[in-house]
Amino acid sequence: MQLCVHSCIKYARSLALRSEASTTRRPFGRWRVSAQVRQYASVSAAKLQFGQPLHETHPHLLKAGELTPGITALEYAQRRSKLAAKLPKNAIAILAASEIKYRSGAVFYEFHQDSNFFYLTGFNEPEAVAVIGKSFDGDDHTFHLFVREKDAKAEQWDGVRSGTQAALDVFNADEAGDINQISTLLIPIVKGASKIYTDLISEPKNRSFFSRFIHDQSPKAEGLAKVLKSSNTVPLNNITNELRNLKSDAEIANMRKAGQASGRAYTDAMRQAWSKEKELAAYLDYQFRMRGCDCSAYVPVVAGGQNASVIHYTQNDHLLKDGQMVLVDAGGELGGYITDITRTWPISGTFTPAQKDLYNAVLTTQRHCISLCRANANVSLDELHMTAETNLKDHLKQLGFDMSGNALEALFPHHLGHYIGLDVHDTPGQSRKTKLQPRQCVTIEPGLYVPNTELYPAHFRGMGIRIEDSVCVQEEHPLVLTTEAVKEVDDIEALRN
Repeated sequence: MQLCVHSCIKYARSLALRSEASTTRRPFGRWRVSAQVRQYASVSAAKLQFGQPLHETHPHLLKAGELTPGITALEYAQRRSKLAAKLPKNAIAILAASEIKYRSGAVFYEFHQDSNFFYLTGFNEPEAVAVIGKSFDGDDHTFHLFVREKDAKAEQWDGVRSGTQAALDVFNADEAGDINQISTLLIPIVKGASKIYTDLISEPKNRSFFSRFIHDQSPKAEGLAKVLKSSNTVPLNNITNELRNLKSDAEIANMRKAGQASGRAYTDAMRQAWSKEKELAAYLDYQFRMRGCDCSAYVPVVAGGQNASVIHYTQNDHLLKDGQMVLVDAGGELGGYITDITRTWPISGTFTPAQKDLYNAVLTTQRHCISLCRANANVSLDELHMTAETNLKDHLKQLGFDMSGNALEALFPHHLGHYIGLDVHDTPGQSRKTKLQPRQCVTIEPGLYVPNTELYPAHFRGMGIRIEDSVCVQEEHPLVLTTEAVKEVDDIEALRN
């Protein structure tokens, strides 16, 4: 099937117009519609190839106007505008893509894009640099995108690249260049900047390809390194955290879809009898993908019996035995956005009286804390954690635990929750002391882990229980993003009996 020339024109113009609608006119903003037409007009739809899925090549994955699943080109342009608005006049922000990490030799790990870079560009290839520069008068900004150029030989081995022309036509850069020339291309940009915002100097180990350029011994490259390491360079992460803190409608929708798919996978898993941790882990990963997620969001925890007392247990290689419970912490990822769920259930399908008592202590606490995930409750994650501690102490006293001194620290050693979004622990470094705001997304995950010692009542020893949901804070009530994963005792038992 031949791709209609008009559809190419419409696609390029729609990206340009949507982006222009969100920003003031840019001095370097030349939306190269004619270049796109020249490059793509005579190519069949089947032969259009870029370094990531686009609507024209993957209409089953992206809707018209979306640059990545669920997120439009317009939204990415608006994000860059918001970043530029927070910069001083004539300042620049520099961000780099992730690099490919190798397990051994030429065997690589699955690529995962740097979250800040992805948030601002939607570009999902390695070895790229974005520069967002504010104008002298402060009324405009320019978006530079430096990427790997098209290379037929390299693409035969490593997959298709989008190239510099697509950086302009598809990803709406004002200026684009070959990443291999960045030492030269960046110098006039950084030398003319009033201030440089970047995290690349403080995190060189994560960007070795970028370090390779700034540590180049050529005179021009040495000049670049000197400028980037000057007192004129300041961290960018405070600004990106602020931007990513409150989620858009599209971001929340992606997280809700991931939560729905993941939650249903959990419920289906609870319906079945499992004898091995690894088989349950494999089933959930398969179900996440089959239900629409791109992949698992993180290495799962599938912990039977006393393994549940290890918070980040990921061996997942033991047997599951009747009479014990299994704790599962896993979730799917969609369009870069994650979901985070933990459920604990009896391997036999039926709770023992002691398991039910301890489980309900955690569940009651979790339900209460979730109910407070609303702006009008005026609480922070730290305050919610203290609420959880108080509730758990009261329940444990009723169950015969000695809760004197710091007894709870051993039984509930982790925090109640964290921020989520593009990362499992989103916006790293953001304080948990600030009051929750509408559109923040968090986890609520109280847990109890009882050591197998004589300090604790015998019928609870060796139990580990955690219940976690992903929650979006709203003004008057919380939006639970993972509600399809059942958690009531009666509902769990009804799935098998």
